[in-house]
Amino acid sequence: MHILRGMTEAERLTHLEERYAHLQRHMTEQDKVMLELSDELARLKKDFSQQRALQGNSPVADAPPPSDERPPHY
Repeated sequence: MHILRGMTEAERLTHLEERYAHLQRHMTEQDKVMLELSDELARLKKDFSQQRALQGNSPVADAPPPSDERPPHY
């Protein structure tokens, strides 16, 4: 890197340590966000499955009755 050329060895080492610390912090923050997104995705999948199950078990209000279906009093 061109930034490191004019530095002493101690300055270069300090600069690299600072960058390394920054990258570690950034990676930790990314891991946290990825875990949160994973948890949210799992929750959404569960909610979606529950909604699908509810829709499959309940009659649809807007659907007309089939023409060959007998009325309940028969």
